[in-house]
Amino acid sequence: MSEALAPRGLGRALETFGAWALAIFWIAPLLYCVWTAFHPPEYATKFVLWAPLSIENFVKAWNAAPFARYFLNTFALVTMVLAGQLVLVTLAAYAFARFEFIGRDIAFALVLVQLMIMPDVLLVENYLIMAQLGLVDTILGIGLPYFASAFGIFLLRQTFKSLPKELDDAARVEGAGVLVTLWRVYVPLARPTYIAFGLVSVSYHWNNFLWPLIVTNSVETRPLTVGLRVFTAIEQGVDWSVITAATLMSCGPLLIAFLLFQRQFIQSFMRAGIR
Repeated sequence: MSEALAPRGLGRALETFGAWALAIFWIAPLLYCVWTAFHPPEYATKFVLWAPLSIENFVKAWNAAPFARYFLNTFALVTMVLAGQLVLVTLAAYAFARFEFIGRDIAFALVLVQLMIMPDVLLVENYLIMAQLGLVDTILGIGLPYFASAFGIFLLRQTFKSLPKELDDAARVEGAGVLVTLWRVYVPLARPTYIAFGLVSVSYHWNNFLWPLIVTNSVETRPLTVGLRVFTAIEQGVDWSVITAATLMSCGPLLIAFLLFQRQFIQSFMRAGIR
């Protein structure tokens, strides 16, 4: 019995060690960022426990760039994209899950193909389309290519298909139409999936850099990630203390939201995965 349990115990020990190693590798850059941001520049590479704390780096970072405008642009962007995605993916997922029409399987296969295409491949075509629509250097131009999410359609379709079809019949007997059934029956039951998808969408577009960098040219439309470029300009010198402070200000809202609602986040992902 003990000999049989030994390999199992060793396996658990290795899994625990691997998990801790991955956690340390993941959090090490964040810990360095926090240390450097809250200490004077001379302590950026000196880890002295009695080093003085300071918020001067945050003051310098805030004054070096229009962060208030960047925050407003980023909030408007992620809100707009998420709202558009929720409407489109809900309608598309419901159609794929509950309606029979010619070419449905082919259309859904094309949606799945989009999951295999890296967004960077479409940068040139997206820019040409935005230029034709006159949306270059606009917040709408940043978000419009992402309104239709193949990942969201796939995730919600699987959730809708797992719900009993008798719910449609019961709603129809009560006189509810298609949209009323969708809004009052399917959407409430898919709430964990919506939360999980919303977290993925907000975090991705909050941190997206390459496409906003290409399509924006002015302060009025730049999100936080593009605004951080000002701190890497060689002619201004590279001050790691100010850079890390600016980075913390950029990712701070997401970190605070996760720390406050991590239990709800994890439960939403688990429920969405189980379905």
